[in-house]
Amino acid sequence: MRNMKSLTCKTFAATLLAFAFVAQPTARVFAQQPVAGQDKGVSRSKVERKNRAPVSKQILQVKLPKPVEATLENGLTVLILEDHRFPLTNVSLNITGAGPIFDPRDKPGLANITAQMLREGTKTRTSRQIAEDTEKLGATLIAVSNYGSGAATMTASGLSDNFDQWFGLLTDVLLNPTFPSDEFTKLKVRIKTQLVQQRSQPGFLSDERFRRAVYGNHPAAVNSTTPQVIDMLTPEMLAAWHREHYVPQNAILGIAGDVKASELIPKLKQWLAGWKRTDYKEMLPPNPTPTTTGRIFLIDRPNSVQSTITMGNIAIDRRSPDYFAVNVMNTIVGGGGSARLFLNLREEKGYTYGVYSNFIALKYPGPWSAGGDVRTEVTEGAMTEFLKELNRIRDEKVPADELEEQKRSIVASFALSLENPAQLLNYSILRKIYGLPDDYWETYPAKTMAVTADDVQRVARQYVNPQTQQVVVVGDAKKIKSVLEKFGHVEVYDADGKPHTTGN
Repeated sequence: MRNMKSLTCKTFAATLLAFAFVAQPTARVFAQQPVAGQDKGVSRSKVERKNRAPVSKQILQVKLPKPVEATLENGLTVLILEDHRFPLTNVSLNITGAGPIFDPRDKPGLANITAQMLREGTKTRTSRQIAEDTEKLGATLIAVSNYGSGAATMTASGLSDNFDQWFGLLTDVLLNPTFPSDEFTKLKVRIKTQLVQQRSQPGFLSDERFRRAVYGNHPAAVNSTTPQVIDMLTPEMLAAWHREHYVPQNAILGIAGDVKASELIPKLKQWLAGWKRTDYKEMLPPNPTPTTTGRIFLIDRPNSVQSTITMGNIAIDRRSPDYFAVNVMNTIVGGGGSARLFLNLREEKGYTYGVYSNFIALKYPGPWSAGGDVRTEVTEGAMTEFLKELNRIRDEKVPADELEEQKRSIVASFALSLENPAQLLNYSILRKIYGLPDDYWETYPAKTMAVTADDVQRVARQYVNPQTQQVVVVGDAKKIKSVLEKFGHVEVYDADGKPHTTGN
């Protein structure tokens, strides 16, 4: 292969629009909603597969703009990516060691709830004033710490001409939260209501049981708090968590947009001088390991008209040398509308609106999984086809044209993302978080295109094993338990996560 001329981020995205279109399958029309009672022997697919590899055999080369990097006296890492095309600025603050995987065992949700409370009051602003000031400045300000994450993140955006004002608001929320009791009481009521509501959602029930199945005793098995913990938590506990875990030496502050690094860094030193370094270090728990025995879990949801199926097992972390091969393998199996699962279960069988696969790769290994919602009466057929596709990616080498098509789809998607300053900043932050090489993103297209059919089969055999998959199905046990038993022993739970015998 000969290389394309190297392109800068500001000029190549438009050029690669053609590349993106070439990378997509030709003349695809998605099937409509399946018709009940339609003859099983009639193909429902409207897809026309040309089986043509992309015309271009060239490898994308790109030089990403490098952010200005600085380390403040308190240990905070600062990345500033100047982009003066638009009068906008995006800010992202990642604080490792402040996420829910570090929650005390008896206080699941502490990190998540602390992040939610940051915007509810500071030493100089009430919750209402924070909301009003944010709106007046035309800015956004969000703080989250999602279950399964090791970090808390704060993001903000707004116009560059009033950057100092809305960044000052972010700084106030970050450094001076007071966790007022009255606002915490209101949040507790909202969270308790959410805890009740989420148990009616099959997606939540599936995620809860699947996390427990694949992560075991690892803290990432937790995806929610409990009413008992909510009653136990106090503002003082939140303040202590914030004081101990929101520390600058474990944080990366990224700023992208219409700013000048030479002018901004001195301001940051002044604005963040009160954020003091501590001795706290992120100490990850032992990595989760793949289960070696396949299991089937059924969460009974009486009268459900759908079965929500999820299956998978622990795979890789983000720094794994297998990352590129797993990414390509995942794209082939279930990464989108042109992937095998979608074409099989939706286009050919008409079982579902859509089924996909995904993998989570963080500082610790996460699962590769596949799943989707199917009609109750086709649960057996869907299970059969899921397992068929898992076996096929392991047992058969991917045809050259399909492999080429999906690799170029990945590269095209990556190329188009580079016109977004916030995404470019995110790439820089990810590289710092995971200690990736300086040229990681420049070599991303070439490393993706270098993945072979042998590589795909190798990682599929290593990380996708139907015999050890943890299978979770949420649906009407009376209708589907006997069906699932054809695939193995079935453990039945109710919507509260407790074992029960309904459907026996």
